[in-house]
Amino acid sequence: MDIRKARMDDVKAIHGLLMHNTAEEGLVLPRSLSQLYSHLRDFFVALDADGKVVGCCALNIIWDNLAEVRSLRVDPVQRGRKLGRKLVEACLSEAVTLGIYKVYTLTEETGFFAHLGFEEESMDNLNQKVFTDCLNCPRFPDHCNEVAMIMAL
Repeated sequence: MDIRKARMDDVKAIHGLLMHNTAEEGLVLPRSLSQLYSHLRDFFVALDADGKVVGCCALNIIWDNLAEVRSLRVDPVQRGRKLGRKLVEACLSEAVTLGIYKVYTLTEETGFFAHLGFEEESMDNLNQKVFTDCLNCPRFPDHCNEVAMIMAL
């Protein structure tokens, strides 16, 4: 398994991963192809032995010294191989390289992110986020199950 920065020919595979949502897997906000092409440099991908994209994760810069880990998705067949962890770690490494030392995520998978060192944070402390993606989420505001988690690097 290999983790690398996403390339142009990965966009349709990333789109496929992000559009495949089931109730038991939780919600990942869908991204249009246009959004993915525009934000391609944010993404890392995990590849299987045949070079097929089987996971993705993005680091989205929000503001001075604040970025979000988002769009984490691993093909259900590939789970249990620590690909999610490796994808998040790639994003965290890039944040440090860019001089960003505070990273957050909005997730229902609190145990996974806590194991990586994230801690729960009040949504009120992340108000920049509410005015971007949250407004477009079908669960906002009354049915949001996500928890804000933050890590200082």
